[in-house]
Amino acid sequence: MTYSAELFQIKNVNKDTGENRVKRTDEELLAELVNGDETCFVELMQRYMDPICSFAFRFVGNYDDAVDITQETFVRVYRFSHTYNSDVRFTTWLYTIAANLCRSELRRYRRKYGVSFSEMNSGTDDSAEWEVADTTYSPDERIDSDHIAQQVQSALMKLPAAYREMVILRDIQQLSYEEIAVIARVELGTVKSRINRGRKKLQEQLQGLYVEVFGSSGEKA
Repeated sequence: MTYSAELFQIKNVNKDTGENRVKRTDEELLAELVNGDETCFVELMQRYMDPICSFAFRFVGNYDDAVDITQETFVRVYRFSHTYNSDVRFTTWLYTIAANLCRSELRRYRRKYGVSFSEMNSGTDDSAEWEVADTTYSPDERIDSDHIAQQVQSALMKLPAAYREMVILRDIQQLSYEEIAVIARVELGTVKSRINRGRKKLQEQLQGLYVEVFGSSGEKA
């Protein structure tokens, strides 16, 4: 991926730390960027650089690739800000860009190496009747050590990519089901089905971890 490094250099940005400062919405910042105020682009990056990088890393499983994807995401925000459709939230548009880049990276890896380790267990079956997602389970809850976080990431990477993407967007990035449906370009029922199945697969893989952390299997009585 190519990008202009100058876009990511924060120079002479006046930071108003006064209590009376009115925080502008993402959509307002983007509108000001379109009008030529590049400090608004800096503020958008400050808000979302880390979340987007986290999303990309959890999706593709490689930190260097995640950094490249994050940079390219914001390059596209900058270049195509004038194409933003105000009918959707800025975060929906932003994560759509990032998710598309992540999927492209996974396809590139598959073409280069013949198979992607992150998708070896793929094979979603969306023809079955969908189930309402289990909101009692979140894979990032109470994870406070690198060791445990690595195990969770390893389990995420064993999920089919379609499941992994939606579990990350919902349970880690805290996006709504409706936003995820727009980002993934699938029906709302498909989103709920994939999240539910992804969570169940994670619970199966992390069974021992659940015993270690919670002192029980984590299953409902």
